[in-house]
Amino acid sequence: MIHEVDEGLRQLLAAEGLPGGDTELVFDAPTKEWAAKRTVPTVNVFLYDLREDLTRRRSGTLEEHDDDGVVVGRREPPRWFHLSYLLTAWTTRPIDEHRLLAEVLRGLSRHEALQRQWLTGSLAELGLTVLVDVAAPVTDGTAATEIWQSLGGELKPSIGLQVIAPLIGDREAAAPPVSEGIVVHTDPTDGTGRRLRYEGPTTATGDGFAAVRAKPRPGARRRSGGRL
Repeated sequence: MIHEVDEGLRQLLAAEGLPGGDTELVFDAPTKEWAAKRTVPTVNVFLYDLREDLTRRRSGTLEEHDDDGVVVGRREPPRWFHLSYLLTAWTTRPIDEHRLLAEVLRGLSRHEALQRQWLTGSLAELGLTVLVDVAAPVTDGTAATEIWQSLGGELKPSIGLQVIAPLIGDREAAAPPVSEGIVVHTDPTDGTGRRLRYEGPTTATGDGFAAVRAKPRPGARRRSGGRL
C-alpha cells in the first residue's frame, strides 16, 4: 500500500505540472550524504512516519458478490493508516528553493484526496477515498528539528503532508454454491422410513424440504359375516 500512495502522490504532482523543467521528484531520505550528491533541482517527498488510525478499525468480514449476487469471497475490513511525509525543495539558492516549494504547496492545496485515476493496485481495487492533508502538523508533536537531526542534516523549510489510506484485508474465497437438491433417507427397517428431498438449488427458489411419507400397509380385509 505504501508504494501505491507514493505513486498516487507522484501522479498528483505530475498533474499539477510539478516538478517542471529539469527538476526531479524523488522519495529518498534527504540525508546529509544524499544532499551532497544531488546535481539538479529536486523535490523530495520523504515518508518519515506511519501509524494506524485505531478509530477506523472494524471487525467481522465483508462479503463479495458476483454479478448474479452469489457470494464469491469474504474479506476482512481494511485497516486505515496515517502516512506522514516531509516535502522539501533542493536547489543551489534558497530563493529558488522557496519558489519551488511555493509551487508545490499551491498544487497540493488544490486537493483533499487522491483522484481515482491516480490510484493503483489495492487502492484502486478497494475504491475507497484516500485523503490528503496538506501542511499537516508533525505526528505526535515531533518537532521538525528532531527529524532533521535524525537525518544528520540541517534544518530546511518543508511542507508537512499526511495521507490517510486503507490497507486491504485478507481475502478468503467462498465455496461454490450447491447446485443440486439434498436427499435425506431415514432408517426404513421398521417399515416407517421417510424420505426428505430439498426441492431446489441454493437460490432458495424451490419448495424447501418436503416430506414424502411412506405408504401405509393395506389393512386386513373383512370377510363376509363380520369375521376377519
